[in-house]
Amino acid sequence: MSVEILARLQFAFTIAFHYIYPPLSIGLGVLLVIMEGMYLKTKNRMYERMTKFWVKVFALTFAMGVATGIVMEFEFGTNWATYSRYVGDVFGSALAAEGIFAFFLESGFLAVLVFGWNKVGPKMHFFSTCMVSLGSMLSAVWIVVANAWMQTPAGYHIVGEGLEARAEITDFWAMVFNPSSIERLAHVMGGAWLAGATLVLSVSAYYILKQRHLDIAKSSMKIAIVLLAFASFFQLFTGHRSAVGVSRNQPAKMAAFEAHYDSSAVAPFYLFGWVNEKEERVQFGIEVPKMLTFLIHGDFTTPVTGLHAFKKEDRPPVNVVFQFYHLMIAVGMTLIALSVVLIFLWWKKKLFDYPLILKISVVSVLLPQIGNQVGWFAAEIGRQPWIVYGLLRTSEGLSKNVKEDQILFSLILFGFIYALLFALFIFLLDQKIKHGPDDTTEIPSEYEHQKQLFAK
Repeated sequence: MSVEILARLQFAFTIAFHYIYPPLSIGLGVLLVIMEGMYLKTKNRMYERMTKFWVKVFALTFAMGVATGIVMEFEFGTNWATYSRYVGDVFGSALAAEGIFAFFLESGFLAVLVFGWNKVGPKMHFFSTCMVSLGSMLSAVWIVVANAWMQTPAGYHIVGEGLEARAEITDFWAMVFNPSSIERLAHVMGGAWLAGATLVLSVSAYYILKQRHLDIAKSSMKIAIVLLAFASFFQLFTGHRSAVGVSRNQPAKMAAFEAHYDSSAVAPFYLFGWVNEKEERVQFGIEVPKMLTFLIHGDFTTPVTGLHAFKKEDRPPVNVVFQFYHLMIAVGMTLIALSVVLIFLWWKKKLFDYPLILKISVVSVLLPQIGNQVGWFAAEIGRQPWIVYGLLRTSEGLSKNVKEDQILFSLILFGFIYALLFALFIFLLDQKIKHGPDDTTEIPSEYEHQKQLFAK
């Protein structure tokens, strides 16, 4: 394989593995705020036990996210030196902001969140929980801003020529609020909330099936269902807005999403299908006529730009983008259906009466992970052949001196190490779930501990 293919495979592998953990941290962070907020409001120790249990899971996912994310920064220098020089001013600003405003905030309060029980006051601990959750979301903000700039560059100018050319920021806030950053950020956040909600839903349903920790399991399941329902419909809205933005800013990508070849014509929306790229048509597909036109323009007559409007060398791979995009939509609609069923059963007071629904809830934790991964693949492969859309081709961003065997060796090594890390993560997560929430009946609550301190 060529250097370009190997470099792309390596980065895709490392970022896909890393992307398992930040969405879980973001989603769990929001749920921790809700759980501990319920504890502050009700003084019910069940919510304290619940929060302490999920803090342990949060700490595990946070640690894995940090460990797996460091590698990507080195890959920019080893495999993508030309790209790094080209966008260094832009990426450096966004990543520096992420470190200053997000990572330090999150990691600074993490110790209080994990170890501060009965060492700081209840309100201070809750404040730390809020800051950790906020820090995790702010971290996503700056990473998404950097990636969104690659999709829709803004607030820059090009200095230098040839190999010395690079982008410099002329307007920092125009770079931050580039044409796709807000839409992409909202969609990423929704996916993260879904990841956290389904993890809590899955473990809670497992405990109910096993008749363990029923008080905590039933309460945490209800909290997870609320976030699941909100986030799933939020994803429907943000996904639509993001697709409209793609059709406006990256029409070739939108055309690939729906395998729309006619250069300017009314377009259908496909429920599924298989793209024959040689014959430039969708086989075995079911389409809704004119629906893509309606979803993008709000009418049934305005034409949609198709792939024939672009040179072949400027088109992304169509079938793989088509499949990833439609799988993402299928996952999103499945999560909406699951949330509706769960809300209905809750309303009918039969939420815990159907083992089949509980078993589906247990495996639902896989759905946001699949949706997040294929959505990212669709967005990034759909940007090809550009690494910075319209400015720098992927083939031009490679390091000039890196060799195929060097990348292949490091790819195999990373695969081995990441397999061990994933096995360790699953083992530790399984141990925490099997152990379950601690029984704190003989341990003074945070409030009782504070009273004892003042009494002394």
